[in-house]
Amino acid sequence: MRNSIERHNKAKEKQKMGIFDRFKVLTVNDAINESRTDKNAVLIDVRAKDVYKRGYISGSINIPMMQLELIEKRVPDKEKKPLWNGKTAIVLASFLIVGSVCYTSYLHFASSHSNELYVYNWGEYIDESVIDEFEAETGIHVTYDLFETNEEMYPVIEAGAVGYDAVCPSDYMIQKMVENGLLAEINFENVPNIVNIDPVYLEKSKAFDPENRYSVPYTWGTVGIIYNVQKLEELGVPAPTKWSDLWDERLKGEILMQDSVRDAFMVALKELGYSMNTTDAGELEEAKKLLLAQKPLVQAYVVDQVRDKMLNGEAAVGVIYSGELLYLQEEAETLDLDYDLEYVLPKEGTNLWIDSWVIPDNAKNKENAEKWINFLCRPDIAVKNFEYITYATPNKAAFEILDPEYQENKSVFPDTDELENSEVYSYLGTEADDLYNALWKEVKSQ
Repeated sequence: MRNSIERHNKAKEKQKMGIFDRFKVLTVNDAINESRTDKNAVLIDVRAKDVYKRGYISGSINIPMMQLELIEKRVPDKEKKPLWNGKTAIVLASFLIVGSVCYTSYLHFASSHSNELYVYNWGEYIDESVIDEFEAETGIHVTYDLFETNEEMYPVIEAGAVGYDAVCPSDYMIQKMVENGLLAEINFENVPNIVNIDPVYLEKSKAFDPENRYSVPYTWGTVGIIYNVQKLEELGVPAPTKWSDLWDERLKGEILMQDSVRDAFMVALKELGYSMNTTDAGELEEAKKLLLAQKPLVQAYVVDQVRDKMLNGEAAVGVIYSGELLYLQEEAETLDLDYDLEYVLPKEGTNLWIDSWVIPDNAKNKENAEKWINFLCRPDIAVKNFEYITYATPNKAAFEILDPEYQENKSVFPDTDELENSEVYSYLGTEADDLYNALWKEVKSQ
């Protein structure tokens, strides 16, 4: 879920540099219609050239996203004359852009075939050979698009222009989608492999899908503390066992906190003994003050950077997602580090997150989506994905055939009693979200 965010930041920033402000961006249906009726308009497909060659909207031309920067350089003022003259004239007032999402929408809009499946997932969140295997076994062609965050995914599904059949959001976002009528109920007669999912995680899923009608767990994990054993020994600080240890004055400049409003407040709220899903203004104010008290001790607020910083020995402790542990352990062994990295679930409890497959309400290939979900619940497929993603699988049958080294890794697969005080994030509503964001802004700005 989370390890792909930093990896996509550069691409995301390019989209925020103002280039799209120079062009007219429409829904796919309107874009197609206008490109065909306006003689001064041209439809631009901004996917990579190799992807474009596999199929494209008739009449479109291909300019990869990276090359759009050249347009910005050549046309400094949108009031200037067209960039090109003649047959392919482009008038900036009528410039239409169609990216990968819009292209998928076009294909889905144009026709719906029984052998098609449109999937929307996190980056690097599936072994690509699994897609090939599914296509070979079922004859269903998969069109596979990526999103970076739940917040990026949601408006795409909400708008309804892009007809995805299977999507993989996180717990709280699934709740939001259910509450807003964006999801279809799954016909579990078409998902017999649901029996492989550990009932523990189906029960946990009831926090965001009360009757287990809309979602099937795909991966799960926890948030805990990673620490450098030798560095702590040098500082004379015992290994952490609870969130309150992150307020130890001896760790000044050695603490990495998550640059995430919910994760940061989760740490403080759990340390105070409150629910991480609280909407109580007084409790949140206490958590804010606690985070402000900790701030002088914090080296940095990070996301994926915690991995590199811990591997480089730049910090003694850090808040991290459990799914990163296998990667870090393998890297540490490869690099032959002279220190050990360990992980602990704080005694106060933590976030247990679950990413699950859902089917949007406007899906045109619902049965194919159910075949997809059923396929991913197959033990051998779940094992393959676990070994690629390195986040814990909720598939009990898959767990039973994992290598013992994975089964016995309590950082990745903690015992049930270690999760006793843990919670799943809930969607708190717009008002509560605004309050959390405002308080987090105060923490970061002071």
